[in-house]
Amino acid sequence: MASLAQQFTGLRCPPLSSTRLSGRKPISQHQQKLYSRNRVIVSAVAISNAQTKDRVELMRLFEEAYERCRTAPMEGVSFTLDEFHSAIEKYEFNSELGTKVKGTVFCTDKNGALVDITAKSSAYLPVQEACIYKIKHVEEAGIVPGLKDEFVIIGENEADDSLILSLQSIQYELAWERCRQLQAEDVTVKGKVVHANKGGVVAEVEGLRGFVPFSQMSSKSTAEELLGKYLPLKFVEVDEEQSRVVLSNRKAMADSQAQLGIGSVVIGTVESLKPYGAFIDIGGINGLLHVSQISHDRVSDLATVLQPGDTLKVMILSHDRERGRVSLSTKKLEPTPGDMIRNPKLVFEKAEEMAQTFRQRIAQAEAMARADMLRFQPEVLASGTVIIPPATESGLTLSSDGILGALSSDLPAEGLDLSAVPSAEDS
Repeated sequence: MASLAQQFTGLRCPPLSSTRLSGRKPISQHQQKLYSRNRVIVSAVAISNAQTKDRVELMRLFEEAYERCRTAPMEGVSFTLDEFHSAIEKYEFNSELGTKVKGTVFCTDKNGALVDITAKSSAYLPVQEACIYKIKHVEEAGIVPGLKDEFVIIGENEADDSLILSLQSIQYELAWERCRQLQAEDVTVKGKVVHANKGGVVAEVEGLRGFVPFSQMSSKSTAEELLGKYLPLKFVEVDEEQSRVVLSNRKAMADSQAQLGIGSVVIGTVESLKPYGAFIDIGGINGLLHVSQISHDRVSDLATVLQPGDTLKVMILSHDRERGRVSLSTKKLEPTPGDMIRNPKLVFEKAEEMAQTFRQRIAQAEAMARADMLRFQPEVLASGTVIIPPATESGLTLSSDGILGALSSDLPAEGLDLSAVPSAEDS
């Protein structure tokens, strides 16, 4: 490359001519020689300004850098070329299908998002692979520029060799793990009914779809009435290999009522009438109000006292969690015998008060029973069988396993005919 001085040497002032000097007094040959000898100096003075000085300095720096690159290219570099190649290899990743990679979203559009995974080209996350739930735009799932997350490679775009990513696959793995954990811990969850068929309903739980057979439903509502509603559910089966999830509403409702002990008052709705009594929906679980537990007075025609859709207060008499059966009573809530037939409004107004009285009687009976057991404790047979004390005045008796029960005097004279009562699955 020519030096700056050489470039300047090549500069020449234009020769004097008669045309340039027209109108002026002609110059002598001596003046022309002086002009020719000094024209280089005149040119240098003409461009000798601040801009030219900067150009001279830049040219000097450039020539020095050029010389270093030619003679000592690695001078001042802290690592060798081999070390540079090794550093690049450390950031290479496996691009096989199923490989998980970390990336950063840097652009989104209506069809998905572009993700930087430190590869030679960006990867693409389609909207249908962005979330376990159905969405129309990736931003609905919180996928925005700057988001850092872990993705899984599910394919390759042959047009430009870019990779196709998925978040949905990772979310499904987490959902199955979560459902197995909830099943192991016997946790009640909320599920939205999204589909129905002749065998039951399909509910969405933790992003997965599970089947709830009608035999595991506590409510007598039709499948169409349940669509779009949220139900309390428990896991019966979680099988990822078979992609099968079975749920139970009956178990969840039974557990939700477990804290309601004997003597608790709940509000219910009459679901249906049967010859032997009425089925009452108490918050999603069906309880049986037997005809003998409606009133102290005899009920000859159930339809004259209750109708489907009626709302009433009932007291829990017993709760069989395993069989999903709950026995109810309004008889125990009557201030005076027959009020449920003559004045049910009064019964409901006094329900909590009468239930409190009933629970106090139960507590007194238990205390008396314990006292009787302590009094008879020395009279234990060699076989270990406890001698049962006589019936207490409260109308309750203590069985051999310590459970209080009603005397036969509390039952109708003809006894209870339970032959027509259906099983839990049929109710």
